[in-house]
Amino acid sequence: MKYFLIAGEASGDLHASHLIAALRQQDPEAEFRFFGGDAMAAAAGCDPLRHYRTLAYMGFIQVALHLRTILRGLRQACDAIREWRPDCLILVDYPGFNLKVAATVHKEALCPVYYYIAPKVWAWKERRVKRIRRDVDHIFSILPFEVEFFEKKHHCPVTYVGNPSLDEVAQTPAILTPPAEKLIALLPGSRTAEIETNLPRMYAAARPFAGQGYRLVVAGAPSQPAELYQRLCPEAEVLFDQTFALLQQASVALVTSGTATLETALFGVPQVVCYYMRCGRLVKALRPYFLKVPFISLPNLICGREIIPELVASDMTADNIHRHLTALLPEGVARSAQRQGYEEMRRLLGEPGAPHRCAAEIIKKASK
Repeated sequence: MKYFLIAGEASGDLHASHLIAALRQQDPEAEFRFFGGDAMAAAAGCDPLRHYRTLAYMGFIQVALHLRTILRGLRQACDAIREWRPDCLILVDYPGFNLKVAATVHKEALCPVYYYIAPKVWAWKERRVKRIRRDVDHIFSILPFEVEFFEKKHHCPVTYVGNPSLDEVAQTPAILTPPAEKLIALLPGSRTAEIETNLPRMYAAARPFAGQGYRLVVAGAPSQPAELYQRLCPEAEVLFDQTFALLQQASVALVTSGTATLETALFGVPQVVCYYMRCGRLVKALRPYFLKVPFISLPNLICGREIIPELVASDMTADNIHRHLTALLPEGVARSAQRQGYEEMRRLLGEPGAPHRCAAEIIKKASK
């Protein structure tokens, strides 16, 4: 069968690459075309029609400035699907772009539309559910609490297939030698805007621990140039394409919200979630009106309680970060409790195997 996939950022590229590998394993005649990144290219054995880094814009201003580029990408995706006529379209997160493609594909009845890693409409922009229900044939969820939201609340067809981060972490080769240095990992995200906003503040807040013998290392996003990190933090040590190896050796981490919070938890690394926003006090005051969930990190959302401290908007200060980091370092008072929360999260996620379960479901549905 022929599969067309669209992923719009680094984590989606990684998850989609494992799904491609699973589809290829279960469907030896599988053909792929996609918008995505290097991981998907390696799995599919061909280059993307468009690399996600040319479309990965967030925030109203960034989108407005690059609107012409985004619209060209939308036309290119829809034209490619019309021309190639795949057996199905598989969307991976990236809702602002993907839901527009889904609307065209559904309206023109080009092929079934499946969503792997659904948009986080349970957190914000719940109005998008109407478009998902109209334009998406089936959701393959990677978060257990999404089933009740999509199926029971909004009557969308959904299947929980497990979480792919379980597989990705489990498949990471073990480092046999213990770390030679105490290490604090800084994970400032993958998009340019969030790196520019969060990394300088994260690094400045963590710098006092360097005087206590800790090595500070930044996880560089594969889609970003080294010059970005050099401009923002000239003194920082940056490692590219080694995030999992970095987490294997980290004592503690500062993490921007997103998939990285879940990956950090699966490695058992105590963490503080840091997400700075301009006009922080105003954002904090307005948060209950536009954010529909009490947390922004996946471990907290999965467990339904705060197991990780979240420093968002005006709460992300050097003093707050220092206090929480101190409590999470070895011998810290909060370290053990957070790791116990991680075990609870693992039980709720279930067993590894999400890409293979999803691939089997897609093949079954698309071949009907």
